[in-house]
Amino acid sequence: MHLSSEQMDTLTEMVNIGFGRAAASLSALVRQRIVLRAPEIALYPLEDLPHQLNFLSPEVTSVHQIFSGALNGDAILLLDYDSASILVNLLTGEPPIPRPLTSSNREALTEIGNILLNAFVGTLGNLLKVKIFFAVPRLNIEAVHEMLQTLNIGGNEIRYTLVVKTYFETSDGSVSGYVVMIMGLESLERLSAALNPAPESTG
Repeated sequence: MHLSSEQMDTLTEMVNIGFGRAAASLSALVRQRIVLRAPEIALYPLEDLPHQLNFLSPEVTSVHQIFSGALNGDAILLLDYDSASILVNLLTGEPPIPRPLTSSNREALTEIGNILLNAFVGTLGNLLKVKIFFAVPRLNIEAVHEMLQTLNIGGNEIRYTLVVKTYFETSDGSVSGYVVMIMGLESLERLSAALNPAPESTG
């Protein structure tokens, strides 16, 4: 299963629209301008995901949200620990340096993930003109391989990952991360059909 270059172009455009909306919400939350850029989008089988993630630190901070409806799957914001702490410092006004995350920091980061993931998956729901329902997001800090193992539990079906490499640009610089959307074959085929160009009218 793969998406054509035209389908990927349409998807990239949709994601950029969604990320623009998320950036506006995050900017209001932290009271400074944040720009979200999603320059790289790719589709891989789930088993290839570990080879596509590049983190400098052994631990990864993830905000994980399950979604259901016409599309079913998992949406995950992945940040290395340093990037997560720098990003959440925007909410506190503290210097943008890595620091341990407090419980209130974790709540703030979960809210940032919630905004971003809802925007990302929501744009696909708009494309399909269907409602998508979201479970309560959860935040974990763990080794990358431990996070990936949890994704492989419970499924014999073939699953695919849409991987978006994104950058948070702020007045203090930028941090990078990934948004990952994991879907079964049926959901991906539904999305693929919706990404096809509309047939030209012959009237």
